[in-house]
Amino acid sequence: MDLERSPLARPFPDLPAIAGVTLRTARAGYKNWERADLTFAELAAGTSVAGVFTKSACASSEVEMGREQARLGAARALIVNAGNSNAFTGIRGREAVEQIMAQVAEALTCEPSEVFVSSTGVIGVPLPKDKARAGVAAVLQAEPCGWEEAANAIGTTDTFTKGAQAAALLGETRVELAGIIKGSGMIAPDMATMLGYIFTDAAVAPGFLQAMLSKANTETFSCITVDGDTSTSDTVLAFATGKAGNPPLASWEDPGADAFYAALLQVCRDLAHLVVRDGEGAQKFIEIAVTGAESDESARRVGLAIANSPLVKTAIAGGDANWGRVVMAVGKAGEPADRDELSIGFGGTWAAKDGQPLADYDEAPVAEHLQGQDIRIDVDLGIAEGRATVWTCDLTHGYISINADYRS
Repeated sequence: MDLERSPLARPFPDLPAIAGVTLRTARAGYKNWERADLTFAELAAGTSVAGVFTKSACASSEVEMGREQARLGAARALIVNAGNSNAFTGIRGREAVEQIMAQVAEALTCEPSEVFVSSTGVIGVPLPKDKARAGVAAVLQAEPCGWEEAANAIGTTDTFTKGAQAAALLGETRVELAGIIKGSGMIAPDMATMLGYIFTDAAVAPGFLQAMLSKANTETFSCITVDGDTSTSDTVLAFATGKAGNPPLASWEDPGADAFYAALLQVCRDLAHLVVRDGEGAQKFIEIAVTGAESDESARRVGLAIANSPLVKTAIAGGDANWGRVVMAVGKAGEPADRDELSIGFGGTWAAKDGQPLADYDEAPVAEHLQGQDIRIDVDLGIAEGRATVWTCDLTHGYISINADYRS
């Protein structure tokens, strides 16, 4: 399936090398494509790991095992298969994952629990063990590669490779962060919402890395949606090699902890936005800012009700300033709201205030705003101080075309 590059695409950034991380790719042939579909990251001994995973009741073996491995806090390798999600495949799927873990662990002389496996693609087809074995053997012997090659190999319906970077000063020590991600459909915030991997040379204790990743997720990956559907395989992992030499971060009180978290949050937010910008069939990037809610979580749920509404998304696709659809979405969200306090605006222009249309509302600037690629919707519930921002894309016929042909 040949896909046109998203009009919202961003060029792949110049990501820094991360000490303690070696990348390789290979072709296992999980789908009928002539491209690398296997990404391997070898990690230095002593690397800390944290993870957030889908809450799907039909999660893959990779997710179930990854949850347990992340609790142990140590990693030596990551291997990502593209083209086959290996989800809903029973004992055969689990055995394939265990085979990959054992094969990599033997090569690196580490514990199988230190080898993290992710798979993405078609659901319901067991990962072929013969292809998995040959693919791992090939990737272990492959020459090291760069971030863009690694990011490209984990994609499925992605139309562009996605990466982000940031840096922080921890005292006098500069630490680097680099992240890659895949995702463009089956995206809804149930953590995680895609396959994403963040690497840093900072020294961070596993428990604190988990606390920071979970907090960053709440403000980023759990605030995006493309279609309201949550994958069986969604995973975000963060790896900290400790090679920068900083005193290990173990709590929010440690010097540099806030600076590191700010950098981590930036990478997570940038990666989350890239997934939305590659939303299947997307033509517009939509930011929805909700204020005046009962709580921040309530604001997030209201924002997602708007973001997941096909009526709102198709109106934006058509450049239609139909703010009544936003009213509808707020009303169905199931969150505290007062019709007579509600205000709605587009691109900085208020269409309705305090529960009614503005008498002098001029739709012209709103219509002009909706012709652009970056759209903003403001919703003020007017009942308290809760606020949140969520991101989505419009809904076009391209989404139907991509998903109707997905398995071909």
